[in-house]
Amino acid sequence: MDLLKRLHNVDLGTFLVRLLVGVVFIYAGLMKVNNIDMVAGFFQSLGFGTFLAYFVSWAELAGGILVLLGLFTRKAGVVLAVIMAVAMFKVHFANGFSLATNGYEYVFVLLLASLSLVFLGSGKYSVDYLFSKLANKNSVQ
Repeated sequence: MDLLKRLHNVDLGTFLVRLLVGVVFIYAGLMKVNNIDMVAGFFQSLGFGTFLAYFVSWAELAGGILVLLGLFTRKAGVVLAVIMAVAMFKVHFANGFSLATNGYEYVFVLLLASLSLVFLGSGKYSVDYLFSKLANKNSVQ
């Protein structure tokens, strides 16, 4: 039990969630950006405009980068959570929970991980934290 107490590190846990969310969204965004015609066609089949396909593709890529760096993490988390909520209800929910049936299991995890970053913020291991330390140092002088 003592080992578990020594392992308690909210900032490291937050960084690990940021690493997960960032890498997944960078990959997903790159796949969409590199196949934008296919993505735009899929979005149109759902009743969304082409603009939204471009927005989602670039938002996932940029949001993943921002989350990974820990820069504007809360704002990026909101955008990514909204994208996952729409994907969950518009595309996956009718297929049930299981990933095996193209259900909402995977996007639900990404939605909750993104929301957790909205509530947790970036943590100590982030660009946001570095900027806040620099700002505090400059305001004291």
